[in-house]
Amino acid sequence: MRIYPLLLAPLLALAAPGHLLAQSTLPQMERVEPASGKSGDVLTVAGANLDQNTVAALYLTDGTSDVKVEITAQTATEIKFKIPATVKSGRLALMVLTKGNPPKLIEEPVKVVVEAPGSTPTS
Repeated sequence: MRIYPLLLAPLLALAAPGHLLAQSTLPQMERVEPASGKSGDVLTVAGANLDQNTVAALYLTDGTSDVKVEITAQTATEIKFKIPATVKSGRLALMVLTKGNPPKLIEEPVKVVVEAPGSTPTS
């Protein structure tokens, strides 16, 4: 089947905005407060496109092992999450699982220091 260039141009024009829209709605984390915490503490990460329609789940990761965290509140600009008891102490990155087809795991540039039980807060 032969596709004529005049028919192809409008199809490409219609496809491009959806692709660009998908990229502009990726979650973007900017900071987390407080910057450290212990198991059970609730932290708040701020940024853009963090709502339930964009972010399906949130994880703490050291690059090799990922631990899913409990989201306690979620808006377009903030996610509040609880540090789970199963996560090891150290400096960990936040990683989101996006909604959509296909879903994507995206490691964000935001880091959290998980303190060992009984340690003195660093923030």
